[in-house]
Amino acid sequence: MQTIRKALASEADILTKIAIDSEAYWGYDSEYMAAFKREYSVTKDFIANNPTYVLEKEEVIGFYGIIINENKADLEYLFIQPNYIGSGYGKLLWQHMIKTCRALGIVELTMVTSPQAKDFYLKMGCTEAGKVSSLIGNGRIIPKLSYLL
Repeated sequence: MQTIRKALASEADILTKIAIDSEAYWGYDSEYMAAFKREYSVTKDFIANNPTYVLEKEEVIGFYGIIINENKADLEYLFIQPNYIGSGYGKLLWQHMIKTCRALGIVELTMVTSPQAKDFYLKMGCTEAGKVSSLIGNGRIIPKLSYLL
């Protein structure tokens, strides 16, 4: 049985580990992963100030976090522990996030993502909205996607 609930600020380190392990699943080198950790570590402050939810199945196995700006939101995090990737838990988190966004009056959700995760978001109903420079740098260009609620 799995449960989705609000994240606790005290879980910031657990969520950071899930994000790092999930991103590393795609085979990035140690330099990239060090930059990823610097840029995408989950903070207690982020959890306290933004809708952030965890998926538990005996332990936390995934999470998402959004940043709201009026009636729009940016998906900052959606990660699953690597041993659960491809098991449908990402879709569960996505569906919960969409319900949360609707309840908050969000009309558009945007995100930047890795090329490897792009197909997942397209399957969830996102459309391509261009390409942007990665925050991690090195001239890396990544997809930007949009979802209209």
